[in-house]
Amino acid sequence: MSTAFDPIELEVLWQSLIATVNEQAKALQRAAFSPIVREAGDLANAVFDRRARMVAQAVTGTPGHINSLAIGAASILEEYPPDSLVPGDVLITNDPYKTAGQLLDVTVLVPVFKDERVIAFFGSTIHHTDVGGYGIGAGGRDVFEEGLWIPICKLHVAGERNPDVWKFILSNVRQPDHMAGDLHAQVASGEVGAQRLLALCEQHGLDDIEDLADEIISRSETATRASIRQLPAGTYRSHALLDLADGSRIDINVALTIDAEAGEVHVDYAGSSGASPYGINVVKNYTHAYTTFAVRSVLNPEIPNNHGSLAPITVDAPEGSIVNAVSPQPGTARHVVGMFLPNALLKALAQVKPEQAMAEGSGAVWTMQVNGNHDDGRPFITAMFTYAGGVGARAAKPGLSACSYPTGVAAVPVEVVEASAPIRFHRKELRPDSGGRGAQPGGLGQTIEFSVDTTRPWQLNAVTSRLAEAPEGIFGGSPGAAGRFSVNDQPVTTQARVTLQPEDVVRLELPGGGGYGEPAQQATGGVR
Repeated sequence: MSTAFDPIELEVLWQSLIATVNEQAKALQRAAFSPIVREAGDLANAVFDRRARMVAQAVTGTPGHINSLAIGAASILEEYPPDSLVPGDVLITNDPYKTAGQLLDVTVLVPVFKDERVIAFFGSTIHHTDVGGYGIGAGGRDVFEEGLWIPICKLHVAGERNPDVWKFILSNVRQPDHMAGDLHAQVASGEVGAQRLLALCEQHGLDDIEDLADEIISRSETATRASIRQLPAGTYRSHALLDLADGSRIDINVALTIDAEAGEVHVDYAGSSGASPYGINVVKNYTHAYTTFAVRSVLNPEIPNNHGSLAPITVDAPEGSIVNAVSPQPGTARHVVGMFLPNALLKALAQVKPEQAMAEGSGAVWTMQVNGNHDDGRPFITAMFTYAGGVGARAAKPGLSACSYPTGVAAVPVEVVEASAPIRFHRKELRPDSGGRGAQPGGLGQTIEFSVDTTRPWQLNAVTSRLAEAPEGIFGGSPGAAGRFSVNDQPVTTQARVTLQPEDVVRLELPGGGGYGEPAQQATGGVR
């Protein structure tokens, strides 16, 4: 017999679930070794029911991680069904085609047992500093060059570390202590969630969370479909162009179909570019993640993000294309295309809800990783550090400056980056006049300069974009400024890792966002 919940009790249980996954996320951030997790919040945390349905997510993290985790959990539990597990088991994988599309993103699933039976799972996905291979960049020629592939397996067995799995993982990374620390942080955060959930079930007399999950997911789906039914039915098309450092161009084509009767949205990427030889290819999970994020942000962002609210939004993408990568296509830098997708989607949605439209922004964060040797020969390698350009303007507000939309990741403070390696920052400032003009101006990009204090050559993995094709304005707004990536004032024209010399200075000039609407006067946009 299913349990009925009165509205007050349901709200108490819902808020308790949100508090639980938020505490899980905070525990993970506090314990993590990697600055990109600890400082920037590049992570996802969520609770799942026995049927691998995401019930609630933590408020921190990134859409690419959380919505990929929402799908990836099902793939993990297909291999290890709940009734095959015993207390103390912990599951792990970084299979890019079943989870978040990148070997550096490791997913850990911690089962919750009550009376020797699995009643839920706490999942986390975080960006690890290193998994061996090429490093954080787009230069890997296939997925096998990009690092260690961890198949779906048990990280812990009955409460003990699975020794062979740990050996394989830690033998293939440059900083095994950091990798081990981050894995332990993921496991510990899941255990924190499990303890809180068991206390919640005990307090409210619940044997499991299946009925509660049904109620939350059903209400979320009903509310999402109701939001879609308010939209005009039809198919709305758009196109966006992304350029990269080597001069290549990526076409993203979108056909967004609204079925107002069924309360469903279908997004089709047919006609988008084929796969790239570089590691910027996006697996379908990650494409789905940023697609659903963009669509839901225009519908009703107040509806909880879970299995129910994601269900009415479906995605098709040509297999083997830039937005539906298959093995062995590389994808370490898949974010450069994945985070760009909302620019194309918002153009289609602007035809439906122009008052909630947004001009194009810089898109993906620019990512950097530096490695080399200290003067005494000791190696160093940084975790990924990221920088954001300007966001496109909106109907009633200017675009945000140096903001990492559509991801939720923050910038790692320069002091933290400098403490991790002999990097010296010379400049970090907003980029004047980079926002597009309009009734509402686009957000400003930023300028960063840095070098490495070493007497030896060093290497830079950099992933940049929008260096030629500036972010477009909308409804008469002007485009923002395109970006520029240079070393010693000479443009860099490759997506591969580059070897630099002592005293070389890297300069990043990130794009500004496009303007919204015709400018009321010819004033420079983007002042904040």
